[in-house]
Amino acid sequence: MISAKARAVNGPDKSFRATEINRRDLDLHDVLIEIKYAGICHSDIHTAHGEWGPVNYPLVPGHEIAGIVTEVGTEVTKYKVGDRVGVGCMVDSCGKCENCLRGEEQYCLKGNIPTYAGVDKYGEPTQGGYSTHIVVTEDFVVGIPDNIELDAAAPLLCAGITTYSPLNRWGAGPGKKVAIVGMGGLGHMAVKIAHAMGAEVTVLSQSLKKKEDGLEFGADYYYATNDPETFEKLAGSFDLILNTVSAKINLDSYFSLLTLDGTMVNVGAPGEPLSLNVMSLIGHRRSFAGSMIGGIRETQEMLNFCAKNHIAPKIEVISADQIDEAYERVLASDVKYRFVIDTSTM
Repeated sequence: MISAKARAVNGPDKSFRATEINRRDLDLHDVLIEIKYAGICHSDIHTAHGEWGPVNYPLVPGHEIAGIVTEVGTEVTKYKVGDRVGVGCMVDSCGKCENCLRGEEQYCLKGNIPTYAGVDKYGEPTQGGYSTHIVVTEDFVVGIPDNIELDAAAPLLCAGITTYSPLNRWGAGPGKKVAIVGMGGLGHMAVKIAHAMGAEVTVLSQSLKKKEDGLEFGADYYYATNDPETFEKLAGSFDLILNTVSAKINLDSYFSLLTLDGTMVNVGAPGEPLSLNVMSLIGHRRSFAGSMIGGIRETQEMLNFCAKNHIAPKIEVISADQIDEAYERVLASDVKYRFVIDTSTM
């Protein structure tokens, strides 16, 4: 077993504490990664607080992982010691079902194995990136291009791919009008990526307090959703709306902003159900869809796209002792725009 220092939480109302966890010995196709940085995702908070279902505590969250390969299994061919690599929201899948064979491992018909709060193929609970080391099969590791700093690379493994995948699939690009709902950790990445793809980008945020940032990130327009005139002015405007917020919103109001055949895609995952009036969709042949991260191949494509277009998240690097404070600030929308843990402080 390989010992790793980590930060774990013991229950939905508990604080993070220092601990040590065991990582498995390397199998034939495994790589050992020394984690340098781990991003904090809102999903970490939902899971740590038990909002998405029962959790097997103690829990080490973290699925935005950037680090260096320090050891490889005897049959590893994709990576070598010293490579800069990342691990995202999943660490394995069946590899044999229709979806896996299409490179859509996130939709594995047998269920992918999440980076934390899951059970791996050895029957052991998975623990995430709030730690100093992790062992992952090489097929679920991605290479980080040299011109992306490791601290900035970490949030790309969730926030980056979560927004890139639907923008890519629904054709954000020249001639398309795209609206991004929310300007948080996901939203600010969506603005940067959609702009780089060539779309006309509008931010729809509760207020105008982040307008200057939004325009700097590449938005063409920025509107406050707390102004009722916004929905009147923008009715029927957008080919694609990407909803990044993890809170309950009035879906019908946002559907009214779609063009004929327009689509609204949800990537934010609220802890409570959303409701809609189906007539809001029927009237203009609109669609409502969901999207969850991307496959490993698309995740590598996203990293290469970000490297080529000089896209990186805006981050605040913190120590391991600041995780509880960071969670509170995320819930208060007091972060610009992604917290990243320096794991050397473990």
